[in-house]
Amino acid sequence: MANTLKQLLGCTGFQWDDSNTDKNWIKHKVSWTECEELFFNELLLITSDVEHSGIEPRFYALGQTDAGRLLFVVFTLRGELLRVISARDMSKREKKEYKGGRSKADSEDTEV
Repeated sequence: MANTLKQLLGCTGFQWDDSNTDKNWIKHKVSWTECEELFFNELLLITSDVEHSGIEPRFYALGQTDAGRLLFVVFTLRGELLRVISARDMSKREKKEYKGGRSKADSEDTEV
């Protein structure tokens, strides 16, 4: 995952497929701008999606938009570009995982 983090930090932008942006909007009312916001806000939890990785590695991210909307985003990395595959609101289980990560991050920030 360390190599993935290095690649993620080296991303210079996003790559969009029109069908994915349309699909995310039609199915889940998630705009491409909300997907991008997620990657610039804290707390962002990223995990490898080994089960759905085929030709290329896939990852999922739990994070929030500028407006505080909690999203689950599946993405891949293509060179220096991040390509969103799908996005939707977090499930109850994902919200619990995300809030648990936030609690852990908050307690680490306050440790002396």
